[in-house]
Amino acid sequence: MIIIYCGLAEWVFYQIWITYFIRGLNSVHYLEWKLIYVGSAEDETYDQLLESVLVGPVNVGNYRFANPPDPSKIREEDIIGVTVLLLTCSYLGQEFVRVGYYVNNDYEDEQLREEPPPKVLIDKVQRNILSDKPRVTKFPINFYPENTEAAEEPPANDQPAKTDGNEEQLPASPHHALDKEGP
Repeated sequence: MIIIYCGLAEWVFYQIWITYFIRGLNSVHYLEWKLIYVGSAEDETYDQLLESVLVGPVNVGNYRFANPPDPSKIREEDIIGVTVLLLTCSYLGQEFVRVGYYVNNDYEDEQLREEPPPKVLIDKVQRNILSDKPRVTKFPINFYPENTEAAEEPPANDQPAKTDGNEEQLPASPHHALDKEGP
C-alpha cells in the first residue's frame, strides 16, 4: 500500500494505491475499503469517511482513491497538530485489517508556527503523512460464513490477532484518544 502525497500547502486529494492478495478464497462477495480521517481524538462526530469502496467479487487488483478531508467539518482546535488517517478493510461486515498513518498538520511558514493566528489559515496549513511508517493491525474473521455450523466463531473484531508490533501506538478504533504530541 502506498500513499502518494504532494507536499503542497493546500488540502489536496489523497492518492492511495492498494495492492492486496487473496488466496484460497473464491467468492462472489465484496471487500469494503474505508478511508477515515480522524478529526478529533475525543469526539468521533468529527471523523470523516473520505471514501468507501466496494471491490469485488474478491480478486487481486490495484485501486486508487480518495478525496481530502473537509476542514470546515473539523473543530478549529483540532486542525493543527497530529491526527490519524485510517484505512480499513472488511469482508461480509467483518473488519480484518486496519492500517493507520500519522498525519501532522502544521503551518509551513516558521513565523506562523511560532505565532499562530487566532483563526487557522487553512490555505497555509501543510499535511505531512508518515506514509513510510504505517501501523497495521489484523483481525481474525470468518471468511466462510456458510460453514459456520461446523466452525468456531472468530474472535470479536476488537481483539487483534496479528500486528506489526506497533499496534499500541495507534488507537484501537478511530474513537479512542490519541497522543496529540505525535508519534
